[in-house]
Amino acid sequence: MIGILIFPDFQLLDAAGPISVFEIAARAGDRPLALRVLAAKAGLVRSSSGVEMMARDFKSVNALTTLVIAGGAGVADAARCEVTRAFVQRLAKRGVRVASVCSGAYVLAEAGLLDGRRATTHWGRTREFVARYPKVKFEPDQIFTRDGNVWTSAGITAGIDLALAMVTEDHGEEIAQQTARQLVLYHRRSGGQSQFSSLLELKTPNGRFGALLSWARENLDAPLTVEDLADRAGMSARHFARAFAAETGTTPSKAIERLRLEVARERVQSSREAIELVAETTGFRDPERMRRAFIRAFGQPPQALRRAARAG
Repeated sequence: MIGILIFPDFQLLDAAGPISVFEIAARAGDRPLALRVLAAKAGLVRSSSGVEMMARDFKSVNALTTLVIAGGAGVADAARCEVTRAFVQRLAKRGVRVASVCSGAYVLAEAGLLDGRRATTHWGRTREFVARYPKVKFEPDQIFTRDGNVWTSAGITAGIDLALAMVTEDHGEEIAQQTARQLVLYHRRSGGQSQFSSLLELKTPNGRFGALLSWARENLDAPLTVEDLADRAGMSARHFARAFAAETGTTPSKAIERLRLEVARERVQSSREAIELVAETTGFRDPERMRRAFIRAFGQPPQALRRAARAG
């Protein structure tokens, strides 16, 4: 049985996302859905959106195999709740698989379950989390992590990726793929994939060059020189380079390399494509050139990232 732990002012999608994954997986595998929503006090629990979920109290279940803790605006109070911490600690000691979505990691950390373990949470909480929990082996640039029977995931939708990984472990790759297709996901993200989007990291991703960069991301196999980009923007190369840097905070060539790295990393980690083909179709052309770019950006070559993604 799977438990979803919520609390007042929880983030609705942190709970609903994994619930939907487990529901669809059960249907795909023709299995009964064994899932309970839990809270320190039974009854209706109000999310930060105002939408309520009906929860049972912790005493009502004894046979949990997995517990997923939601995050949300009310997580600080939940992490300080002795009843909640004791419940999570008790399950972990029994070997139950425990997991957090987004800021739900604070509950695990306060319960002492992340000390000495790899963990992640929403990137926006990195500085605070690291300062508060120095014993945690924090990995800010991860979609989700797994260290023994303790799992953690990044912000909100990453809980869906975490739940799909659990489905893969419990029911196999075929059921997980069917579930992902039913959810109309573009692709399943591996745990080691970056939380960040190169477009979103720019100062003004939706400014006057937003459409140009979106087009570039779909045409990475083209040369995409400054002259090419300037011509598409209807500007001289010199004026374009100055205006682009002023608006986005980076040069056109660096922005294009970041886009290439992002797409190449996604494909390296989530597919079985040959490294040479990934390099060719993302505009690096030469696998050695892509390898050097990966080491500069991620500290590891493409093959190492692929091995880590498969292991995760």
